[in-house]
Amino acid sequence: MMKKRSHTCLIATTMATVFLLMMVLYGTINSQQPESSTFKHDYQLLGRPLYKLDISWPKYPELFGGDVFGVAVNQYGGVVYVAQRGENIPKVLVFTTDGDFLMAWNTTTLEMPHGIFVADPASSNPTVWITDVGNGPYGHCIKQYSPAGNLLQVLGTPGQAGSRMNPLEFDQPAEIFVHSSGEIYIVDGDGGMNNRLIKLSKDMEVLWMHGEKGQGLAQFYIPHSVTVDNYQRVWVADRGNKRIQVFNSITGDWLGTWGSCFTEDAPYSVRLTPDRKYFVVVQLNTNQISLLDAPPVGVIGQCRVVSVIQLADEVKPHLVDLDLKTGSLYVAEIGAQQAQKFTPFNLGGSFL
Repeated sequence: MMKKRSHTCLIATTMATVFLLMMVLYGTINSQQPESSTFKHDYQLLGRPLYKLDISWPKYPELFGGDVFGVAVNQYGGVVYVAQRGENIPKVLVFTTDGDFLMAWNTTTLEMPHGIFVADPASSNPTVWITDVGNGPYGHCIKQYSPAGNLLQVLGTPGQAGSRMNPLEFDQPAEIFVHSSGEIYIVDGDGGMNNRLIKLSKDMEVLWMHGEKGQGLAQFYIPHSVTVDNYQRVWVADRGNKRIQVFNSITGDWLGTWGSCFTEDAPYSVRLTPDRKYFVVVQLNTNQISLLDAPPVGVIGQCRVVSVIQLADEVKPHLVDLDLKTGSLYVAEIGAQQAQKFTPFNLGGSFL
């Protein structure tokens, strides 16, 4: 009887020991897992569910090698450009909208990319514009590249921060928006001496500008992102003032301000969905992507949040772009060092 009890106790002790060893081993393995699986893809949907994460994009996320600041989409070519910063890494990675890796730009003409935009996407010669906020010999200017990364044109005076209009100078230009008409809208700058919204003609002549720092109407403090709707309205993420300001694209006249949606954190990026129903606004410090009702022509009113994508802490979404064919949303994330793709909840998967 005593031998049987001893044998049973021995089995129980051995099983307990094995269980403890498995738990220790499991904890050790888990502690060695990269953070990417625990926070980079976590998110919650608040309000009306409009977007869901495409976990399969891109197919090789390990290609991201630095802080991802900007993203731009050519919906006709099915191409996504991702701008990143870091030492000894390519500053631009190119993927397909399906997630395949196409190329990395082998260029030394980029220092610290910030905003990125695809112009003339439907043409046979689309180009990629990038704002460079670096302090070296190539910084403080805006560059136009071919899809393969060949430098075509430079706006501003490379390596020289300034406020002059002739010759044109910038100080940490934040973002550029090129309208289908060829007219260009620039927000300058990202914390430098300038706080300007500039409109250029397709021939690079200044048509109008707002350039006063402050909290008043048509004044800015770190204008960070700009977009233009179909009703001749320019929407600017006035980051330092925690608001979006709206202007007439023809005259430059101030039309209105949205501020009530940004009491907790400032808007960093502003873009329109292809159906023109919603503005997509990123808030970096609260790790949120908000979709706001876009007002009809003749009305600015106050902002109204319809849906929120709440990302995990420390993801730090910065700038966004949308595929105007499918409605897919691409988000550049500084903290997570990646770009992510979100697809719309709708029949057929297309806004158009």
